[in-house]
Amino acid sequence: MDFRFTEEQQMIRDTAQAFLQDVSSSAAVRQAMVSELGYDPELWQRICQELCFQAITVPEQYGGMGLGYVELCAVLEQMGRVLLCSPFFGTVCLGISSLLVAGTEEHKQQYLPAIVDGSLTATVGWTGPQAARHGGQWDCNAVSATWQRTADGYELNGELRYVIDGHSADLLIIAAREPGSSGTQGIALFAVPADTAGIQRQWLPSMDQTRRQAAVQLNTVQLPASALMGEAGQGGAVLLQLIDLAKVALAAEQMGAAQQVLDMSVAYMQERVQFGRPIASFQALKHKAADMQLKCEVSRSAVYYAACIAQEAVDPQGDAELASELTEAAAMAKGYCSDTLFFNAGSAIQLHGGVGFTWEYDVHLYFKRAKASELYLGNGDAQRELIAGLLLD
Repeated sequence: MDFRFTEEQQMIRDTAQAFLQDVSSSAAVRQAMVSELGYDPELWQRICQELCFQAITVPEQYGGMGLGYVELCAVLEQMGRVLLCSPFFGTVCLGISSLLVAGTEEHKQQYLPAIVDGSLTATVGWTGPQAARHGGQWDCNAVSATWQRTADGYELNGELRYVIDGHSADLLIIAAREPGSSGTQGIALFAVPADTAGIQRQWLPSMDQTRRQAAVQLNTVQLPASALMGEAGQGGAVLLQLIDLAKVALAAEQMGAAQQVLDMSVAYMQERVQFGRPIASFQALKHKAADMQLKCEVSRSAVYYAACIAQEAVDPQGDAELASELTEAAAMAKGYCSDTLFFNAGSAIQLHGGVGFTWEYDVHLYFKRAKASELYLGNGDAQRELIAGLLLD
C-alpha cells in the first residue's frame, strides 16, 4: 500500500477544505444546529450539485464518481474540522454503504442515482433502546425490531433509537430480526421509504447539537417483498460489515475535529498575553500542545490505514486477505480517534482558560461532538475489548 495521497486525492482534500471553511463558519453551524431540520437544505444542494461529495463512493454506472474510502475519509476529515451540519454521514457513510454492500441491483438502480442528484437522503437504523445500556451495545445484539413474513411481503414492528438524521431522511434502511432469534441469526435488512404507513419518527435532543438523532417507531409496517435487501435472516454478517465501515468514516471525522481544536488552541495561545508574553511561550502549555499533536498524527495513520482496508472490503476485486482485517482496523481507528478527540477537546478547554467553556467560543461544540461521537458505535474501551476478543480467539 502507498499511504501518500495522489495528486487527485490531494486536490479533493484541498477543495473540500477551502469550500467547507467558507460555508461552514461558526455562524453557519450555530444557525443550522438550532433549526428543526438540523442543517441548511441549500448548502446540502450546493454540496451535491457543485462538488458531488455525496457521489464519491457510488460506482460510475449509477452516476457516481467511482472513487474509494481514502477519498471519502479525506472529505470527512475536513467536515469534522468545521462540524459540518448536513445529512452526509447518514446518507453516504450509512445509506450508500448499505446499498452497495447489501442492496440488490434493483435497489441500486432505484436509490443511488437519486442520492447522487441530491433528491434523496438516507440513513440506517438498527439499534434499539439497549444500545445505550451497559456502556453501549452497537453490534447485532442491539437489533430489537422484528420482521415476519406476510402473504404479500414482510411486516416490521418495534422501535429504533439513535438513528442518525432519522427524523428527516427520505429512505430508511432498517435492520430487524426474526422473532426468537439472537446474535447474528435471523437478521434482515429492508429499504423502506420514510413515508411508509406505520412509521413514526421523532427527533431526540442530544448532547451534540450539530448532529441529529431520532427515534423511529415501527407499527405494523407492511412492506412488499422487493424491500428486502439480500436474503431474509442472513443479514447479520452484512450488518457487522456496515458497522465497521461506519466506524472508519466516523473516525475520520473525529481525527479532523481533533486537529482543528489543536489549531484553535495554538492560535489562541499565540494571542493571549499573560505576565507580559504570549502564553504559547510557556513550556507546560507547549508540552500539552505537543501531546495533542502526537495523538492527531497517530489517529491520522490509523484512519487512512483503515480506509485502505475498507476499500479492499467493498471492492469486489479487492484483496480478500486485507479485507479480512476490516473489523480490527476499524476498531483500532474508532477507539484511538474517540480517545484522541475527547482528550484534545478537553485539553483545548483548559488551554483556553476561563473562556473555554463559554458559549461565545466554539470549543464547547467540539467537546460535545467528542463525547457524542465517542459513545456512538462504541467507545474506546468497547473497541479495545473487541480487538482483544479477535486476538484471543
